[in-house]
Amino acid sequence: MGQLDTNDRSLGHSLGGALEAALAWWAGAGVDVAFVDEPQDWLAAESTAPAGRAAPVLPPMEQKVPRISAQPAVPLPVAEDRRAWPQKFEDFALWWLSEQSLAPRGAKRLAPHGPSRAQLMVLVPMPAEDDGETLLSGRTGKLLDAMLGAMGLEPAAVYRASALPARVALPDWAGLGAAGLGAVLKLHVALAAPKKLLVFGRGDISALLGHDLAHNAHHLRALNHENGSVPAGFEYDLETLLAKPGWKAGVWQRWLDGAAATAGSE
Repeated sequence: MGQLDTNDRSLGHSLGGALEAALAWWAGAGVDVAFVDEPQDWLAAESTAPAGRAAPVLPPMEQKVPRISAQPAVPLPVAEDRRAWPQKFEDFALWWLSEQSLAPRGAKRLAPHGPSRAQLMVLVPMPAEDDGETLLSGRTGKLLDAMLGAMGLEPAAVYRASALPARVALPDWAGLGAAGLGAVLKLHVALAAPKKLLVFGRGDISALLGHDLAHNAHHLRALNHENGSVPAGFEYDLETLLAKPGWKAGVWQRWLDGAAATAGSE
């Protein structure tokens, strides 16, 4: 078994401890040897053994189960000097793609795209696995395009963004928020200045922002940022909606309710 790098900052705080506990459980159950995936021709070994002689015995495997450090992975603080953060919408995308503390080294980053002061800003937790060179260009993006078409929105009127610039394994959203990415998200929304915000991935985004919104995010009507607030809707992530098409009806109804509430306040 290859050694895992539990210091990878893209992993959650408890991954090392969970792996160590799992290995200890198997060791307690009597499974204390390593295994390989290389096939062995057991029948051939038995059939070719000379009469009166035992079949050849395979060499023993390594008996010691390697221990994995339980040291938690702590996300890097995000550009601690906030004076270096972008102050203009036009500067944000370049900083998003180049600031080292925003994503693991070597990870593929995707920039947000669309106009500032857009009619709608769509926010997802991170790029999808099948996104190409553009954010939301894979299957989830096609679902989003269909939803926006039903809402009567032109693609050019929508600003598409993610809370993380790159796709990472098992992100610790609360830890990333404490490291500064929640503040970066609020800055992003403030600089983009959309008329409305639609968040897909309510649990992840709420944890990033430091709120426990798992049960009432659907009822939120705004996201506060340093320059004010923007009307917002918080929905399930697009991957979930692909897997559970029936849930799209609820998204549609909440969109209509939010549109009605906004119209009533104008």
